[in-house]
Amino acid sequence: MSRWLRSAAITKFALPGLAVAAALALPVLSSPVHAAGKTITAVMHSDLRVLDPGITTGYIVRDHGYMVYDTLLGMNSKYEIKPQMADWKVSDDKLVYTFTLRDGLLWHDGKPVTAEDCVASLQRWGRNDGMGQKLMDFTKSIEAPDAKTIVLTLKEPYGLVLDSIAKPSSLVPFMMPKRLAETPAGKAISEQIGSGPFKFVQSEFQPGVKAVYEKFKEYKPRSEPTDWQAGGKVVKVDRVEWITMPDAQTAVNALQSGDIDFMENGPYDLLPVLSKDPELQIEVLNPLGFQTFGRMNFLNPPFDNPKIRRAAFLAMSQKPVLDALVGDPQYYKVCGAVFGCDTPNATDVGSETLVKGNGVEEAKKLLAEAGYDGTPVVIMAPTDVTTLKAQPIVAAQLLRNAGFKVEVQATDWQTVLSRRPSQKPVKEGGWNMFFSNWVGADILNPISNVATSGRGKSNGGWFGWSEDAELEVLRDKYARATTPEEQKKLAAEVQKEIYDKVIYIPLGEYKVPSIWRKSLTGVTKGAAIPMFWNIDKKED
Repeated sequence: MSRWLRSAAITKFALPGLAVAAALALPVLSSPVHAAGKTITAVMHSDLRVLDPGITTGYIVRDHGYMVYDTLLGMNSKYEIKPQMADWKVSDDKLVYTFTLRDGLLWHDGKPVTAEDCVASLQRWGRNDGMGQKLMDFTKSIEAPDAKTIVLTLKEPYGLVLDSIAKPSSLVPFMMPKRLAETPAGKAISEQIGSGPFKFVQSEFQPGVKAVYEKFKEYKPRSEPTDWQAGGKVVKVDRVEWITMPDAQTAVNALQSGDIDFMENGPYDLLPVLSKDPELQIEVLNPLGFQTFGRMNFLNPPFDNPKIRRAAFLAMSQKPVLDALVGDPQYYKVCGAVFGCDTPNATDVGSETLVKGNGVEEAKKLLAEAGYDGTPVVIMAPTDVTTLKAQPIVAAQLLRNAGFKVEVQATDWQTVLSRRPSQKPVKEGGWNMFFSNWVGADILNPISNVATSGRGKSNGGWFGWSEDAELEVLRDKYARATTPEEQKKLAAEVQKEIYDKVIYIPLGEYKVPSIWRKSLTGVTKGAAIPMFWNIDKKED
């Protein structure tokens, strides 16, 4: 019997009613001795099912992307843009950006990385990502004059070119072979072939059970030290296995017994006990934290009515959500800033009811004025991700308090990811509202924050498909702004428009500590992701 199974058996008798069902439902993990070389076993924040990091903003898919794919540029801990796959130079008139691929880059199938591959990858990313879409609005052409050179020519100067290509979180401009990047819009790529530090082991992929990555032996890391998503991605182990364990208590037991090495999201209620275990390290790896939020569907009743959207906004309150989600105030912050607390673009414009929770009576009044007819608000509620369980339940009650009829549909997170692209009516599989979380790196400005888009359903808008021409005008002004003062002023105007039209609803910020066994060394902080390069493991 493996140590993990012994742990599960002990839990079964020590904690009746808590872990029995979870233990029976979980996969039997193979002992690490069966795998060649060093293997890191990790429990991530979610199960991996969707594999194309270019078609969803789901963070587990982004994390998978960083394992398999690489990027032209990277951002370090000082928010500086650094070379990753390519160096660059900029013309004096700021209209031409020339990127030169570094030597030795290979795809996992052994073929060389070419500039044509990267051009196609940038174009695909530019169709799907909000920041990429804005960059493409300013772009005249992207060309590959030779195998190592990428030339991006602008219509007019645009200050966020490098920031866009180096963005550290979803949707990340990952590079992939041209034949995959040219996959038709809306269709997932058919293979996982990147040039990143790990290769995806398709033959061992079991959705709901595990995902496996092997060291890409031909990968040539940069010589600079690892620093967030910049620097050398030096792989020091042979394999990384992501193991699905939906039950946090069972995952903790496996961590303590040594059957897993790393747990991305530590459960808040168990941290006081786990902090006393001399074999474990507990630390926040993402210093920027997360913003949790709610997103409505503008296409389906009742939220196709702006007054009813506004009533729902007034009903919301951050503190009850954060108390249920986190509990411990040292890990959360009530904050009405759309672009993050304590950031250059932080402002409290329009956020009073969210922060103070004093909008319910006004919500009731506005709901009556709007003629709300009792159409149910269907909320998708994932039950398998610790950081997404509380929001739908608390929000549902806040909406009911204001007079809404609410239907909470329990599901898993991967089903939410698969369902939220649907623009169908609710009766045909559509939806009214979902909740998720952004890492701080995703929300720093009106261009990187995907949910601030007002492009609508016909012009590449994000799930929910908010359409707001004035918002797009403001975002364009921000994109052209050249000073921090001008950017801050425009960010406040954007925030006011977001709250007035209820483009989305920020529900506060929080940080999640990760936990790992001290047999792992070299675990480093990143702007958004848990990084499995640079980590070594001492064998028992």
